[in-house]
Amino acid sequence: METVSTVDVSGPAELSLAYTPGVALVCEAIAADPSMTQHYTWVPNVVAVVSDGTAVLGLGDIGPAGAMPVMEGKAVLFKQFGGVDAVPICLDTTDTEEIIETVVRLAPSFGGINLEDISAPRCFEIEDRLKDLLDIPVFHDDQHGTAVVALAALTNALRLTGRDPGTTRVVISGAGAAGVAVAKILLEAGVTDIAVTDRKGVIHSGRTDLTPVKKALAEITADVTGRTGSLGDVLDGADAYLGVSGGTIPEEDVARMAPEAIIFAMANPTPEVHPDIARKYARVVATGRSDFPNQINNVLAFPGIFRGAFDVGATAITEGMKLAAANALAELVGDDLTEELVIPSPFDPRVGPAVAEAVSAAARADGVATR
Repeated sequence: METVSTVDVSGPAELSLAYTPGVALVCEAIAADPSMTQHYTWVPNVVAVVSDGTAVLGLGDIGPAGAMPVMEGKAVLFKQFGGVDAVPICLDTTDTEEIIETVVRLAPSFGGINLEDISAPRCFEIEDRLKDLLDIPVFHDDQHGTAVVALAALTNALRLTGRDPGTTRVVISGAGAAGVAVAKILLEAGVTDIAVTDRKGVIHSGRTDLTPVKKALAEITADVTGRTGSLGDVLDGADAYLGVSGGTIPEEDVARMAPEAIIFAMANPTPEVHPDIARKYARVVATGRSDFPNQINNVLAFPGIFRGAFDVGATAITEGMKLAAANALAELVGDDLTEELVIPSPFDPRVGPAVAEAVSAAARADGVATR
C-alpha cells in the first residue's frame, strides 16, 4: 500500500497551492462551514478499516499488530474493486467503550467506518452504538458483507431449484457475527423457517444458556417454528444449509437433507462439508474458497456498498441498501445461472458498478442520501 498524490508538486507554485500559504484559504472555508470537507478534502471518499484483532479470518485473536496485514489487504480491495480510499487502523484495546470512543474521535477524518474482525458479541454493540452516534456509514463487514453475498447466492440457488423463500427450510450453523447477520437478512428477504445452531444445538428460548444476542435471535428464528435439537436433527429434511462456523458435519447428516438441497459451507480454509461430499447430496454447493465454484466472497459486496453510499453522501447503510446490493449481485448472473454459477466472480467488472448503483438508489429511497 502507498499514499499517492493526485496532483503534481514539482515546483514552488504547486507547493504553495497544495500546502502553505494556499491551503489556509481552504482551512478557513471549512472552519466557517464544516460541510465544505465534502468538497475540498478526501474525507467523503475514504473509509477507516477498524479492527482490534480479536477475530481475524481463520486465525482468531492474534492482536492488533497481527491483524494489520489483513486490514491492509482490505484497504487494497476497497481501492481495486470500489475506487474507495481506505486506511487500516488497528486498535490496541479490546474494551468496548474504548473502541467506541476512539472511533467517534477519529470519525471527522473519514466518510465511513468499516469494522473488521472484532469478536462477537462485542461487535454487535460496537456497531449499533456507533451507528447511533455517527452520521456517516458504519458497516461491520464480517456480519453484513457475508450476509449480502450469501443472500445473493441463495436467491439464485432457490431460483435454480424452483423453491420459494417463504416455504424454504434453512439451517445456519454458527451464531457469531456472520451467522446472526445471515439469519436477519434472510428474514428480510422473506425466508421464515430458519434454525440457527451453535455448539450446543439449535438456538431456541427453551435454553437457559443464551446470551442476550442469542436470545433475541431465537425469538425470530427457531421459536417461530418450534424447532429444537441438534444440528443433525434440523438438517433432516432441510432445503438449505449455510455454514459460518467451522467444524465438520457428518456425511450421514448431510444425506438426510431434502432432495436437490443447497449447501453453502463457508468456513475457511476447511468447509464444514467438503464439496466432494456435498455434491453427492446437494444440487448447489458453495464455499468461501476460490478454488471451488461459487465462492461466497465479501469482496463482491463491501467495495460497491461503500462506493454507492459515498456517491450519494449517505448518512447510514440501511437494510434496504443491503438487500439492494444482494439483489444486484443475484441479477448479474442472469441467464448464465447454473449449479456452478449462482454468484458472479469478484473479477467481473460489472460487480462494483452494479452494486454501487443499486445501493445509491436504495439510499435515496430510504431517505439517507444527502445528494
